Amino acid sequence: MLIAVSAAVLAAGCTAQNHPGPATDVRTLLSPDGNMQMTFQLAADGTPQYSLSYGEKKVILPSDLGFELRGTVKATELAWESDGSIGKKDALPANSFHDGFELESAETSSFDETWEPVWGEEAQIRNNYNELLVNLVQTLTGRKMAVRFRLYDDGLGFRYEFPAQKNLNYFVIKEELTRFALAGDHTAWWIPGDYDTQEYDYTECRLSEISKKYKEAVCGNSSQTLWSDNAVQTSLQMRSDDGLYINIHEAALVNYPCMHLDLDPASFTFTSHLTPDAQGWKGYMQTPCKTPWRTIEVATSGAQMLSSRLVLNLNDPCAYEDVSWIHPVKYVGVWWEMISGKGSWAYTDDYASVQLGKTDYSKSKPNGRHSANNDKVRRYIDFAAAHGFSQVLVEGWNEGWEDWANCSKDYVFDFVTPYPDFDIKALNDYAHSKGVKLMMHHETSSSVRNYERHMEKAYDLMNKYGYDAVKSGYVGDILPRGETHYGQWMVNHYLYAVTEAAKHKIMVNAHEAVRPTGLCRTYPNLIGNESARGTEYQAFGGTKPHHVTILPFTRLNGGPMDFTPGIFVMDMAEVTSGRNNSKVNATIANQLALYMTMYSPLQMAADLPENYERYMDAFQFIKDVDIDWIQSKYLLAEPGDYVVVARQGKKNGQWFAGGVNDENRRTLDVPMSFLDAGKTYEATIYADAEDTDYQTNPQTYRIYRKNVTSSDVLAMEMARGGGFAISFREIEE
Repeated sequence: MLIAVSAAVLAAGCTAQNHPGPATDVRTLLSPDGNMQMTFQLAADGTPQYSLSYGEKKVILPSDLGFELRGTVKATELAWESDGSIGKKDALPANSFHDGFELESAETSSFDETWEPVWGEEAQIRNNYNELLVNLVQTLTGRKMAVRFRLYDDGLGFRYEFPAQKNLNYFVIKEELTRFALAGDHTAWWIPGDYDTQEYDYTECRLSEISKKYKEAVCGNSSQTLWSDNAVQTSLQMRSDDGLYINIHEAALVNYPCMHLDLDPASFTFTSHLTPDAQGWKGYMQTPCKTPWRTIEVATSGAQMLSSRLVLNLNDPCAYEDVSWIHPVKYVGVWWEMISGKGSWAYTDDYASVQLGKTDYSKSKPNGRHSANNDKVRRYIDFAAAHGFSQVLVEGWNEGWEDWANCSKDYVFDFVTPYPDFDIKALNDYAHSKGVKLMMHHETSSSVRNYERHMEKAYDLMNKYGYDAVKSGYVGDILPRGETHYGQWMVNHYLYAVTEAAKHKIMVNAHEAVRPTGLCRTYPNLIGNESARGTEYQAFGGTKPHHVTILPFTRLNGGPMDFTPGIFVMDMAEVTSGRNNSKVNATIANQLALYMTMYSPLQMAADLPENYERYMDAFQFIKDVDIDWIQSKYLLAEPGDYVVVARQGKKNGQWFAGGVNDENRRTLDVPMSFLDAGKTYEATIYADAEDTDYQTNPQTYRIYRKNVTSSDVLAMEMARGGGFAISFREIEE
């Protein structure tokens, strides 16, 4: 249902952002089910505002919209300073593009479709919304701006649109001033605002407590840029005292900087904070153009929140006519032994400084720890072929790893020259003979110009040897120097890498890139991202158990994560002969459950083959579990506590279920209502044992079978840091 009511005056008084006087030009929009209402208005000074409610509950109080723009596109005037130095300055000062507006027109419409993703948590997704488009003009300047609102049953999306116009052609954003005035001191699950990394553990606290807990929330990273102790990143998950689950994020981030949120703790109001470029400006725009969508998802339960597809729906349909080459991938890889410290990416210890094309590796002494060698890779290929994995990732195969990190080095890799002990042709031929493919690895060391310099040849090499997927990495500070991982320049690069890969029919899994915003709908060869604290941190000192109960609400809101689960041996000292004393803060049952709760069409069995061979009965679940789904049912979920989901696989319609837990032992009653009524299923259950504990006894588990129907409820006990996984087989009568 749509309501578009024009009112001369709303009740006189001050709005949430303190614009004295009556508001005008009120427009109201209802969600298709009528439960949610969005209101647009102009404050007395012509500032656009919106508000959002769910039933009688306030979600967003009247909140400002708009921008502050740079006075000119570039500095053009010489600045003669008193100390004799000479610089440049803008000829005109920054100016407001957030007040003094009038409403030119308003348009309403409705939309309802069902679309089919190339891969996903469901085979079909409904996209149903009511829309309001308000066309605004700033009276003093004649500049025009539109705001497009789409209200779904599960939340609101809105974006700014700038039509082609005489008075606004090329312009530079100093700051976007979108506000989110929340109705209370909600509980939030957040990570610190950072222009370069999302690799943090989550903190749970009230909004008013964020600044107090900020220092303890920050950990070290090879590249990080923080700016305020009240800044957080999206996707931000919150829960109100009156039972609403509220999430703020963005969708369709294209040619624009990543949005963070700055909190005013006195009013519980977030203001958008865009990632700046090397000069401190935020966005360079050319009309006609538009921003990404700002999203506010609303639900009455955690399970309902995880079922939202709002972010995907706000992205454009698939840009490719042919998607036959895009497919899910279950893989193993030469990776964990380097992450753990058992092996090395580098071939030799002889060279502290490498110059590609000049350094002669044939004259160096192998260090004996280089993992990407012919024998080791063949071992992984054999393991993959024997157990049904389609690909083998190999990191450290190419020259340059001796001085790859933290050197601010431009020409760091060429992405085509293998080390002496990696026979790229022979290994690919061997893999193909076994029905397996190798997965390429492109670590850029954040030397982005260098990657783009070599990208075409690197993709050509992949085509030559039969690779169809690449894991890329952006470790360290960005080159060009001064840019950051989440600025407009880098956002454009990440998408460029994906679209160029598509020309070669290559799928991309980008690590350390900007967090996803649903672009996998439009560009489905973007089959994975890291963009959060993944399993590798379990080998770097450990990650809090509750982390995996929060990520589905936050990081996965924008797209799948290459979380690299499946670690079975939790003591790194055992893996590395005492060189690393980190512990994986999880149980084996928890690691199995992650294949269900951490959705991705790209799933890795990350541990060493020899560790799986010790626990082949538990490994069976990883072999069996599907990674592409007909439907998904979130059964129980509370951020920071637990997540339980059931999914039906596309391969043969088989159901699987899994649940992960935080640091508190608990028992959950898990309904089997997702199963077909009138049928009986054999459930193979992989669960924590009675004595299992992530700190004291993480590698114990029990496997048992039980017949169940859709009317049954299973009492699933999960250890501290534990979980469970279930595979279902229909019993034929």
